[in-house]
Amino acid sequence: MNITTFAKRLCLLVPLLLSPAAFAVEMMPSPPQLAAKAYVLMDASSGNVLVENNGDQRLPPASLTKLMTAYIATLEIRRGQIGENDPVTVSENAWRTGGSRMFIKVGSQVTVSDLLHGIIIQSGNDASVALSEHIAGSEDAFADMMNKTVADLGMTNSHFMNPTGLPNPEHYSSAHDMAVLARAIIHEDPAHYAIYSQKEFFWNGIKQPNRNLLLWRDKTVDGLKTGHTEEAGYCMVSSAVRDGMRLIAVVFGTNSEVARAAETQKLLTYGFRFFETQTFYQKGTELAQAPVWKGTTNQVKAGLAEDLTMTLPKGQLKKLAASMTMNPQLVAPIAKGDVIGKVEVKLDDKVVHSADLIALDGVEEGGIFRRMWDSIRLFFYGLFN
Repeated sequence: MNITTFAKRLCLLVPLLLSPAAFAVEMMPSPPQLAAKAYVLMDASSGNVLVENNGDQRLPPASLTKLMTAYIATLEIRRGQIGENDPVTVSENAWRTGGSRMFIKVGSQVTVSDLLHGIIIQSGNDASVALSEHIAGSEDAFADMMNKTVADLGMTNSHFMNPTGLPNPEHYSSAHDMAVLARAIIHEDPAHYAIYSQKEFFWNGIKQPNRNLLLWRDKTVDGLKTGHTEEAGYCMVSSAVRDGMRLIAVVFGTNSEVARAAETQKLLTYGFRFFETQTFYQKGTELAQAPVWKGTTNQVKAGLAEDLTMTLPKGQLKKLAASMTMNPQLVAPIAKGDVIGKVEVKLDDKVVHSADLIALDGVEEGGIFRRMWDSIRLFFYGLFN
């Protein structure tokens, strides 16, 4: 498929990350105004923020903190640093931690898996401390791991001092950062993400329910976590899937358990009603071939480093146009992953998004005769172009 053919196809099937603000949408209702200090609605596939209010404001996250605690724990499991069935000895420090509890006993041994369930479903502060000590040796060392992960994920308005979310002046996050963290949890580890949909967990003779009321009210909701302190108010991070589209809703600082569920539901309802998301091409798919000079082959496959996904107000797809350009005179050697071109998407005459085209394979430098011959061809090419 040549570049012209590809560009024509892309005009019909443009699959890029687009901001709703880029569109002139006359008939689209305004988003709901929530009774919350801050909130964000994000499309999980593209990462686009569809609705936000004070999304970057630094606020106490309460037990939403445990999303980071659980994320690091599952990351350590996947890396082979800890095992799901590893026994964790409960310290007195963990046992004495106040607030919501899993009710683990000092000196007892609890598996990593059970602690993870106690953190996610029961919001156990004691479980959070026990698991953090098992992973890092102390809460302080674990907090350092949390803040390194904050930087890795690009959570620019977050800083953690403990694995529980208990109040501390230097412990804060934002609605947008929590949506970013939720997106990482959902995409990177679907197996452990399934825990967030469980409605209850039984431990030490006590059955405790998941505090996410939407798990009972909306069958499309499958996570994630609630939080509450007097300072933070009632907070929630939730996610739902309808017709293949997943949204993440975050609310900070509502005034009750019922209110945080109701305000979250407003966000989800608005997003599913007025937006659509579709992935047209997956990363690594060959979209075109570009000519290469002085290489062992005379062409290189071009594709994208990330899935080509768009989130936009319903009915706007037909208004988009796109084009693809390759870098002029690609000369070997070319490494796999090198940027070799660009796709631009326009609404009217305005570029609303661009994405790099990369080499899907490497092209090594050709032999001396190939390099000499192509040097001659390039000389004359330059004269007449």
